Amino acid sequence: MDEPSIDTGTGASDSQARSVRRRALGEFLRSVRARVSPESVGLPSGTRRRTPGLRREEVAQLCGISVTWYTWIEQGRDVSVSAGVWSRLATILHLSRAERHYLFELAECADPEHGREHDEALPQGLAACVHSITAPAYILDRCWNVLARNEPLLRLFDGWPDRSAQPNLLRYIFQDPAAKQLVVDWESRARRVVAEFRADAAPYAEEPDLRLLIDDLSQSSPVFAHWWTRQTVVEREGGRREFRHPDMGIVHYQQITFRLAIRPDCKLVMLLDEDSQG
Repeated sequence: MDEPSIDTGTGASDSQARSVRRRALGEFLRSVRARVSPESVGLPSGTRRRTPGLRREEVAQLCGISVTWYTWIEQGRDVSVSAGVWSRLATILHLSRAERHYLFELAECADPEHGREHDEALPQGLAACVHSITAPAYILDRCWNVLARNEPLLRLFDGWPDRSAQPNLLRYIFQDPAAKQLVVDWESRARRVVAEFRADAAPYAEEPDLRLLIDDLSQSSPVFAHWWTRQTVVEREGGRREFRHPDMGIVHYQQITFRLAIRPDCKLVMLLDEDSQG
């Protein structure tokens, strides 16, 4: 059985923000605990209950932690809880995907189940959304595989990603010679791309498909291998992008990236033509 530990540190604003999150977390757990019936978790329902839902001691027993520890969590006390415990709580309390995400956000902990949605097909509505965008646009998953793209993107990239059965932006940048011709200042962009990908891939670091991709890129591209070992991390901030198109010449775009609420492992990337912006 796991045992609690209490953080006695006293940071100023960080400590206050953490306290607010912990209180919100405790209130959330009390609320969802009240709606879970004993029968739904395999407990007898014969005894009368003064309040609906599961008792604290029942949740603690099912989760494999002490009642004291679980009580502290609901009270909003600053206790150290492993990802496995949060995951068991999410299962026991029958949390929806959105509720589970909310739980781990408040707990400031990486969800061990994060990324399992990667195996699900992209919802049809998302692909339709991409095709309705007039600017070049595409959706990337956690490995930067292209799951959807529109015709403007296809024209800008001169036929890619349709040239590949499983298009991947990293493979294009580091393995396709066409990328060096299309992307202006390719060396600089390639360096930043590696740092962006490292930050992006952190929650999935131990996933086999991600490891295979990194290993393959490290073996096939000395540039990727060089920058990957530098441990540089930056956010995918977007900004100005320049391309040397064979027909359109030098074109300039502003890149904007959105996280998708219904597929947190994916992001929608849009390239807005600078010349058409007022």
